[in-house]
Amino acid sequence: MATRTQILKLYKEMLRESQKFSNYNYRCYAFRRIQDAFKDSKGLTDQKIIRKEMEYAIENLAVIRRQIVIGSIYSSEKLVIENQR
Repeated sequence: MATRTQILKLYKEMLRESQKFSNYNYRCYAFRRIQDAFKDSKGLTDQKIIRKEMEYAIENLAVIRRQIVIGSIYSSEKLVIENQR
């Protein structure tokens, strides 16, 4: 049974990991996609569906982590929008 605390912890962890992408476009896309997915699932009440969504999110967290490693190996120059800060 997934508790609210576990879900929030997973959500925050996914957002933190998504900010580690070296590519600006991937970083923004992942951040928005995570927010949208969790917002869409906010009203779920069936525990089976919630558990299934949690498993899917955990799998995607592993994918994000792998992509971050791969992205760091093949890094590129920062975009103009990133250099303005």
